[in-house]
Amino acid sequence: MAVTNDHTVKAFDEDLNRLRGLISEMGGRAEQALLQAMSALNNGDLELAAQVVRDDKKIDALEAEIEQLTTQTIALRAPMADDLREMIAALKIVSVVERIGDYAKNIAKRVALMDQTRSIESIPLLMSMSSNVAELIHDALDSFAARDAELAVRVTVRDKNVDDFYNSIFRTLVTFMMENPKHITESAHLLFVAKNLERMGDHATNI
Repeated sequence: MAVTNDHTVKAFDEDLNRLRGLISEMGGRAEQALLQAMSALNNGDLELAAQVVRDDKKIDALEAEIEQLTTQTIALRAPMADDLREMIAALKIVSVVERIGDYAKNIAKRVALMDQTRSIESIPLLMSMSSNVAELIHDALDSFAARDAELAVRVTVRDKNVDDFYNSIFRTLVTFMMENPKHITESAHLLFVAKNLERMGDHATNI
């Protein structure tokens, strides 16, 4: 009986380690997608933007794999207490990470729609905002992997910086649109980018 129990515990630990590894990979891909999408926006790099859109399928595939592994592990191993809570948390977290990947893809899609002459000066602010968001996502996932509650709390506090960036960019772009009607389309695209970044910060807080 003891041998059977030891085997069950070992099998569960292997499933758990695989699950954590897949979540880490998925989170890393989502973070990379954000950085690449913003680099494409900053440099008018259409090929990099297209790559971000293509690579989003890998994030979706990882989400499906994690959901299958989690459901299978719960069914076969019947985890309890902390182990079960981790399984449920994993399901929720990968759903959030998938949304972060979608927002990065949305930003990348806008690169081809924008005038590459860059007549608006809000891009540097957006780049700074995206750096803050990328750090939040990274730290949120690290806090989950390391069970670091203090780091998780700091992520939620630092999200205010992202909100402040968004409010500043929003005011700047709305003023620019009012003063330069011919740039309304470009400004609107950048507003959507800023909103996508703001939502990513919220998702990091959710993690």
